[in-house]
Amino acid sequence: MTMGDSNKTLYAKMIVDVVIGPVLERLEKKDISAAHTLRAAFGKCDNNLPGFAYDYMRGMLRKGDIHDKIDMCSTLLYLGGSQDSEELKINRPEPTFQELSRCATALKKILSRIPEQIYNRKQFLETIKEIASAIKRLLDAVNRVIAEVPATDNGSKQILEEKKKEFVRYSKKFSNMLKEFFRDNSQNQSVFISANYLIFQTNVILRCVKNECC
Repeated sequence: MTMGDSNKTLYAKMIVDVVIGPVLERLEKKDISAAHTLRAAFGKCDNNLPGFAYDYMRGMLRKGDIHDKIDMCSTLLYLGGSQDSEELKINRPEPTFQELSRCATALKKILSRIPEQIYNRKQFLETIKEIASAIKRLLDAVNRVIAEVPATDNGSKQILEEKKKEFVRYSKKFSNMLKEFFRDNSQNQSVFISANYLIFQTNVILRCVKNECC
C-alpha cells in the first residue's frame, strides 16, 4: 500500500464509517447479537488502541496477499461516497434536516470521484467547481439546521457551530492542497488524503446532528 502511518487515525475512522459499519449492519439482519458484540469490540479496541481498525484492515489485506495491490487512501475515498451507514442517516422528516442529509451525500459522492478524474485536467477542474458548490450548499444547510435548534442548556447549538467551524477549516485545507497539486502534480496522494478528511468531517456533522437533534 502506498501510504505511511502519519494519517493512521483518519484511515481508522474512515474504515469504521465506510467498511466495518456497513458490514455490521448487514450482519445485524442475520445475527443481531453477533453484530452488536463485534460493534462493541471494535469500539472498545479503537478507544483503547487508536488506529486499531486501520491495523486490522492492513493485517487482513496482508493475509489475503493483496496489501500491495490496493491503495488504501483512494479506496477509502471511493467508498466514502458510495457507503452510508445507518449511524449517519438523519431520521428527522423535517425538510431542513432532510436537505442537510442530501447535501452531505452529494458532496461525498463528488469527492469520491477525485481518484478517477484527477489525471484529466479539464474534467478535474469541473469537479472542483462542483465540490465548491456542494460545500456551499452543505454549509447553508447546516446553518438552517442550527437556526432551528433551540438555545438550550445542553449546548447543542454551540456544538453544531463548532463542528461547522471545524468543517470550514478542513475545506480551506482542501482548497490549499488543490493549489499545491496544480503547482506539483505529484501531490495526488495529498489531495486524496485531504478529500478523505473532508468526507470524514462531513460525517462528523451528520453524526453530531443525529446525536444532538434526533
